[in-house]
Amino acid sequence: MRHAPRANLYRDTWAGELDAARAGTSARVSGWVHRRRDHGGLIFIDLRERSGIVQLVFNPETAPGAHAEAHSLRSEDVVTAAGAVARRAPENVNPNLATGEIELVVSELEILADADTPPFPVDDDTAVDENLRLRHRSLDLRRGPMQEALSLRHRVIHTIREVLDERDFLEIETPFLTRSTPEGARDFLVPARIAGGRGPGLFYALPQSPQLFKQLLMIGGLERYYQIVRCFRDEDSRADRLPEFTQLDIEMAFVEEQDVLETTEAVMGEVFRCATFDIAAPPWPRMSHAEAVGRFGSDRPDTRFGLELKDLDAAVAETEFKVFSGALQRGGAVRGINAGPRELARSDLEALTELAKQHGAKGLVWAFVGDQGDDGQPSWRSPVAKFLSVAEITAITATLQGSPGDVLLIVADQPATASQVLGALRLDLARRFELIGADCHDIRWVVRFPMFTWRAEDGRWDAEHHPFTAPATAGGEPATAADLDDPAALLSRSYDLVLDGNEIGGGSIRNHRRDVQSRVFELIGIDEQEAQARFGFLLDALRYGAPPHGGIAMGIDRIVALLAGRDNIREVIAFPKATSGGDPLTGAPAPVDAVQLRELGLRLA
Repeated sequence: MRHAPRANLYRDTWAGELDAARAGTSARVSGWVHRRRDHGGLIFIDLRERSGIVQLVFNPETAPGAHAEAHSLRSEDVVTAAGAVARRAPENVNPNLATGEIELVVSELEILADADTPPFPVDDDTAVDENLRLRHRSLDLRRGPMQEALSLRHRVIHTIREVLDERDFLEIETPFLTRSTPEGARDFLVPARIAGGRGPGLFYALPQSPQLFKQLLMIGGLERYYQIVRCFRDEDSRADRLPEFTQLDIEMAFVEEQDVLETTEAVMGEVFRCATFDIAAPPWPRMSHAEAVGRFGSDRPDTRFGLELKDLDAAVAETEFKVFSGALQRGGAVRGINAGPRELARSDLEALTELAKQHGAKGLVWAFVGDQGDDGQPSWRSPVAKFLSVAEITAITATLQGSPGDVLLIVADQPATASQVLGALRLDLARRFELIGADCHDIRWVVRFPMFTWRAEDGRWDAEHHPFTAPATAGGEPATAADLDDPAALLSRSYDLVLDGNEIGGGSIRNHRRDVQSRVFELIGIDEQEAQARFGFLLDALRYGAPPHGGIAMGIDRIVALLAGRDNIREVIAFPKATSGGDPLTGAPAPVDAVQLRELGLRLA
């Protein structure tokens, strides 16, 4: 703690900051009863508050009144105590406590509030059902891990603000009540009672991001903007995703990609330093989207271990094995990874096959590399070995650099599916065989994403990032409206920051020309009339001189979770939603009464 509390009826010092230098002085502290130990005569209480824990001693001979009252204390009672700071005997020093050299010999005790028996232990890290923790969140927040996580979160956000303020950024708020925009997920809708006289049936949408408003800020000449902002997406929860989340939003005018990347590196480099997170200092390496997917099967590659994907098309180009030849004839690909020398039971192989199917594959080819035969060629133990020639087995083994004992995993499918499946398999293998060192970290930028993907079921193109991203030619130059006549050849001017296989931020240079923006809308199936109805305020602003601009959004929850070593972002958020999307603490979402619905012009089906 940096600032001593004002002396009052409850405390004159932080309990966790009492030390041997205070021995012989008096102190008053307040907090919660962490633990109680009764040794027959003396009573020992561990008093806990935000700054730490201090041991209180109640002696029946020197303070009989306080000692008598201490007999009634239970876990989580709230007390204030005054007494003398005394050194502990050498054999009683507790090296695990910052206050372990001293204790407070209590002369006066007041119980400020008594506590019922908590529904789970607060004084240790015992595993507790998550819904129970969320239902009694105020108790859970008292536990050490939650206090540490929220303190770290504060330091991260404080550091971000300091760096950006030093770089002349303005922190500006944007609206929560806005209109629905196409950003890849369902919006949370808010029915509007006040609709400017336009009648019922109109809705606000909670923002998935401040995308359009930050662009308007750049058009408005603010030039350097940031915001620690709450965002909302009506999508299923996961360990790293919740329906409401917090992001750092940055936007800059008159910039190229490198300007945004360098600013982000300055911010995140200082965040890592302040959090004592051991990672290379910036600048951080860049990897193209094509390389990331081609080598690691993901656009957020975990590069801390090998098991890289290899293209096997050439090795099986002449094969008669229908699984491989059929995929190639349909314009697909045959790719594989060398899982290394692994002991895998039949049940393990079945689990890997099921995982491959969950990610879109029709099946999984596996093979154990055996010893070389008399002819010097490798042998396989695999259900498909009989369908492949010796030359094909030799070529596949050589391409995957297989050695006796290695397990080879192969997928034949459309290129994107094959890469995605193998990417999932390599991550599963890394967890299964602990291929990543505990203190091993890697960070890099992924750049040069495709601008569009073709949606065959809808017969149209879709923006890979979002429709406000500026396109680039295959050579990396800013694209014109005329260049958009060949959407498949275009790249986007977007970039993602990936830490240990987790996307912690992403952004792009935006469209600042109305003709390019309108052409992008046209390609993704938004005609001129719809574009004007939904985004007219942005398109109109682009008519009055928009500067080249771009930015990035960083996921605060995910960043803090990674820094704290937590697997779930709910562990670093004070009041998160449960996996179901509901709130066990407040009971939200909840029904509303008929009067409220009537005022909104709504009727439930």
